[in-house]
Amino acid sequence: MSEPVIQTQELGKCIGGRDVLRDVTVSLPAGQVVGLLGKNGAGKSTLLELLLGFALPTSGRCAVLGHDSARLPAAAKAQIGFVPQHDELVGLLTGAQQLAFVASLHRQWDAALIARLAREWALPLDRRISTLSGGERQKLSVLLALGHQPALLVLDEPASALDPVARRQFMHEILDLAGDPRRTIVYASHLVGDLERVANRLWILREGRLTWDGELDALKESVVRLHLRAERDLALPLALPSALSVTSRGRSAQLVMQRWDASQLADIAAWAGVDVEIEIEPLGLEDIFLALHA
Repeated sequence: MSEPVIQTQELGKCIGGRDVLRDVTVSLPAGQVVGLLGKNGAGKSTLLELLLGFALPTSGRCAVLGHDSARLPAAAKAQIGFVPQHDELVGLLTGAQQLAFVASLHRQWDAALIARLAREWALPLDRRISTLSGGERQKLSVLLALGHQPALLVLDEPASALDPVARRQFMHEILDLAGDPRRTIVYASHLVGDLERVANRLWILREGRLTWDGELDALKESVVRLHLRAERDLALPLALPSALSVTSRGRSAQLVMQRWDASQLADIAAWAGVDVEIEIEPLGLEDIFLALHA
């Protein structure tokens, strides 16, 4: 088995006396597209900074491409593409000049790919970066991360400033990139629908802790909404193991269940205390995310 592209063990980061990350342990094989999901302040950007060596952990360890993140050699760095949440572009340069400078730092640069994307995304490379809109700067940042065809592509809110048309074009390109089994993508975003389109694996952070590390399909199978209907009022207790939420009104009730398994149907019926009809509703990622953070 090949070495994981990303590996952490009980990774933690304390800032100003507050635990921003706590005990994060993951192992990511090559070829995965992992969506990093969490509310603002959950620790997404901090995790990416630790992985890329931009900050040092308070506890635990992390490695990328087989090397300690704090001491990544130049050869490993050359295999990483990164789109930060806030760009670090040089405002006095034109887009073309910034691309040419970054291209000069890499032995391999896919000029044809960059030219095609710049044309399709209507990016004015002849203008100074300081005059570009937020969306145009974000597009340029993406091109800078893609040009050297990285083995690991790390994206921190890469589409937050894009309009719907530009975001659709960007997501189409990410889907194409995800089809390469040699490339691994870590995509942090609050745009749940975008992650649902491209990710086959999810990391969900809540208050600095990793609450889910697994396949997207497995998460969808494990969290469902149950609709209960009975011939008389339901006498429901306030809590049920594995229930994320319970709402009832007379003869009907709704339950959002985690760690769901169809074998629990008999237990649910017995718990309700009356004969009930139970309908199982699959949930999309956004509904699951909201339920997990209710």
